[in-house]
Amino acid sequence: MREILSSDRPVDNAPYLKHHHAGLTIEGYSRAAVQSYWRVPELKIGFDLGAVPWDYTGTPTWFISHSHLDHIAALPVYVARRRMMRMEPPTIYLPAVVLDDVQRLLLIMQRLDRGRQLANLVGLEPGQEVELSREHVMTVFETTHTIPSMGCVIWDRRKKLREEYVGLPGEQIRDLRLSGVDITREVRVPLLGFTGDTSPAGIDNYPPIFEAKVLITELSFIREGHRREKIHKFGHMHLDDFIERKDRFQNELIVAGHFSTRYHADEIRKVLNRKLPEPLRSRLKIWL
Repeated sequence: MREILSSDRPVDNAPYLKHHHAGLTIEGYSRAAVQSYWRVPELKIGFDLGAVPWDYTGTPTWFISHSHLDHIAALPVYVARRRMMRMEPPTIYLPAVVLDDVQRLLLIMQRLDRGRQLANLVGLEPGQEVELSREHVMTVFETTHTIPSMGCVIWDRRKKLREEYVGLPGEQIRDLRLSGVDITREVRVPLLGFTGDTSPAGIDNYPPIFEAKVLITELSFIREGHRREKIHKFGHMHLDDFIERKDRFQNELIVAGHFSTRYHADEIRKVLNRKLPEPLRSRLKIWL
C-alpha cells in the first residue's frame, strides 16, 4: 500500500502581506479591480472582503467600505466557512444603503449553496459610532467614490481622572467614586484609519484620518501623465494628492495599496522613491 503523504503547510488560498507597527499587525492584500482585504488581529476586525484567506475565518467582525466586487465578492464564502467551522455568525458593518441588497445576495447564495448564510449585517450611516470593545470605538465617515462608500477610524479610548480631582488623596477620590460622582473623563486617540476607495475629498472632509497612528489607504495611480481630474471623478487617489498633503499626514505609518494593475511593482517602487518627499517617504509603506 502506498503511503499517504501529508503536509504541515497552512492553507494558502489567497495571498497576504504582514507588517507590525506599534503593537498592531496589519495584514492583507489590495490591488485595484482584483481584490482587497485587510485584517488587524489585535483589534479582532477585518476590512473589505474581495477575497478571504483561510486564516481570516476566525476574525468575527468586518467593515466593508463599499459594494464593488473586488471589495465584497468573498462575503458569502466567508459566512459559509464560519458556519461550516461551527463558529458564531459574524458581524458585518457596511453602508446602510446597500444593506437590503446584501441581505438578498446572501439569501440567493443560500439557495444556490444549500447552506444557511448566517450573519449579523449592520447598516451604518456616516457619522455613526460603534463600540467594538471596552477599549475601542469605531466612527464612520463618508468617502467619495463612484458608488456609496465609507471609511472608518478606530479610536483607543481610556478613562482619565478629571482635572478638578487631580492631586486629591486616594481616600477622597475613592469616597467620591463610591458616592456616585463621575470622577473620570473619556480620552480618545485615533488608532487606526481605513479609507477604502476614495478621491482626496473623502479624506479632506474627515481630519482624524490624518491623525490616526496607522492609516490604511489607497494609492491607485502614480504616473505623471494620468489626469487627476479623471482619477478623482472615478473616486481614486494619485501620488500627487499625497505629495500635496505631505504636511497634513501626521500618521506614524501609512500603508498604501490598491495600485492599478497597469503598473509593475518595480515601476511603483521607482516612482515613489523618486517623488515622495521626506518625512512622508519614511512613513509610507508600499503594499506590494
